[in-house]
Amino acid sequence: MAYRTSGIRLGVKTRVFHLGDYRRATVGPGQDVPDDYFFVNGEDISDLGDCEVSTEALDDASASSVLLRQKILRKCREDIYHFFDKEKGQIAIYDAVNPLAAGRRVLAKEFAKHDVQTLFIESACDDVRIIEENVRSVKISSPDYVGWTSDDAVQHYLARITAKIPHFETMNEPELNYIKMINAGERLSVNNCSFGYLSHRIVFYLLNLHIKSRHTYFARAGNPSKGDSYKLDASLAEQGIDYALKMGDTLIKHREEERQALIDRGGPEAPLKSLTIWTSPRRRTVETAHYLQEKGYRVRQRSQMSQLNPGVCEKMSERRIRLEYPDEVQKHEADPYHHRYPRAESYHDLAVRLEPIILELEREQNDLLIIAHESVLRVLYGYLMACNATDIPTLSFPRNEIIEIIPASYNNQAKRIHIPGLPDEIIPASPEDIRIPVASSGVVSPMNGLGSPMSGAQSPMEGNRSPDKDYATSKEPGSGTHLLVERALRGV
Repeated sequence: MAYRTSGIRLGVKTRVFHLGDYRRATVGPGQDVPDDYFFVNGEDISDLGDCEVSTEALDDASASSVLLRQKILRKCREDIYHFFDKEKGQIAIYDAVNPLAAGRRVLAKEFAKHDVQTLFIESACDDVRIIEENVRSVKISSPDYVGWTSDDAVQHYLARITAKIPHFETMNEPELNYIKMINAGERLSVNNCSFGYLSHRIVFYLLNLHIKSRHTYFARAGNPSKGDSYKLDASLAEQGIDYALKMGDTLIKHREEERQALIDRGGPEAPLKSLTIWTSPRRRTVETAHYLQEKGYRVRQRSQMSQLNPGVCEKMSERRIRLEYPDEVQKHEADPYHHRYPRAESYHDLAVRLEPIILELEREQNDLLIIAHESVLRVLYGYLMACNATDIPTLSFPRNEIIEIIPASYNNQAKRIHIPGLPDEIIPASPEDIRIPVASSGVVSPMNGLGSPMSGAQSPMEGNRSPDKDYATSKEPGSGTHLLVERALRGV
């Protein structure tokens, strides 16, 4: 990870730079690199630099392979510097393998010349079960293994790991900042040379991660009895109570159908994973969860999940807002994510408020249903699906759908579950939001997952769309500060 010291804060602008993607883009789709591309070049260790290099042989790489490696490296670094200097980025997550200490030192010095600090993250594992499960569920999903059978891909990747083990140099450089994760978070080792606030937050975040699979569901609260209002904490209307029953029954039925489908495909006849429910303390969200609570599901109220405060513009029409606050409207249209109206919160403010929820979401091992206002769902969906921050205010969650986030290695999926039998008047998006329409940014996110769950998301990666129209896909979370994180992986 690399970062500049100025402007470090939560909500910082972040992007992932995966060197494997640059390699594949350079050699072309379906094309292989030369056999010696991943060989260690013993004569000039600086050639390794921040290269995604393997040590599958002790032979030196050929001159042509070294030149190809340098070309790919140069393009990746140019993009990182452009991100920092031209796009005002603050954190660059550099996803590559640097197995040798000399190469890591070269990398840190190279970025220091550009006033960029580095934080290395090494993931080490000596648990054979974790390694094999990770390879089978994660690595064979890599674009490198498109068209391979699962067994062949697993065998090939395990061979790559085995080849690296004798030559990998674990991080012990006293002059570098680094974090070592052992056995997927079982232990963390930290070398703190010049940690700032953001580096400490990264350590805290990593402490909350786990590798267990969990489905997350998003649902709107039922409509209240006295009209939608931020200030008025009203109970559910009759329609809202009916919605709560139908939403609960739909979710229960869907989870059981998914379990049965897994069994039919040859999966184990295991019981359903426990479901935990989070709501805000507001009456309508709490009452929306009552039906499921009576069926024995555990419900927790989370104060941080209260909706975005619309400030003085609550209940105002768009025309009135434009007349009374023309300067604010202009600012809002320019930056709907960071702008706040008088005495209101911005979506960035809400995201900062939700940070403890995001950390606990990562720590949660049960399946999770979140019942909240649409503004809260937008931020949490944006995090899980790696949406561009400028598009978060435009995400739409109609009341007749439950959104299911299905975790995956290279792409999360967002599936829409239809709730039948609801009247049309309670389905539209929340009317209490400030009614200033903001067009989507039109900027392609560097990760998959840009888009509303309403429309489905098109992947910016080669323009691919999920085969199921009900799915949106996301890659690693990546919209958001000025820092370079360098990742080194080893399985031992």
